[in-house]
Amino acid sequence: MDNFDTEMTKIEENKLEKRENLLASAYNLFMRKGIHNTSISDITDNAGVAKGTFYLYFIDKWDIYEKLIIERSYLLFDEALIYTNNKGSRSFKDRILDIADYIINAFIENKELLKFIGRNLSLGIYNDSLVDEYQEQYKNIKEILEKELKTYNNKNRHVSATLFMIIELISSTCYDTILNETPLPIDKYKPILFNEIKKMIK
Repeated sequence: MDNFDTEMTKIEENKLEKRENLLASAYNLFMRKGIHNTSISDITDNAGVAKGTFYLYFIDKWDIYEKLIIERSYLLFDEALIYTNNKGSRSFKDRILDIADYIINAFIENKELLKFIGRNLSLGIYNDSLVDEYQEQYKNIKEILEKELKTYNNKNRHVSATLFMIIELISSTCYDTILNETPLPIDKYKPILFNEIKKMIK
């Protein structure tokens, strides 16, 4: 690698570091103060960068908020995949149920994260911006799960829609049953949810 390439690599690393600092700053402030009570100046001051730097990466605070939801949801799915790999889930049915169980337990343990993500869990794998922008860091989880579902049930002609419905069902279930115990507390609702997921992938 020559000096020019080395310099370009350092510039890219510096840009990535600034973006990550802004994301971390915004997340901490949103979790502590709420998005409505957090200004862009709060975010940049906390990140230790000039206010103009913010606009190199994000349109406004709602843009960074959406990016954070995408990133946090993605990381949750990534952790769930690692969990199922380590557990040795035998079939796609076992794997998707274990993923659902992991996400539900994560939200039970961290209700603030659940409130932050809201009912937008599917953005973690149905928004390709992370995969497109940072191919070396983020794998295409949607593609992985759709391929596994297709292998498990090759008669399913609507693989993407089926997976999307499962994720949306998990998302709304977590939000309503964990936070509001509606229509039932999560421990009583989980077996019903899992039975419905099994029906969707059979």
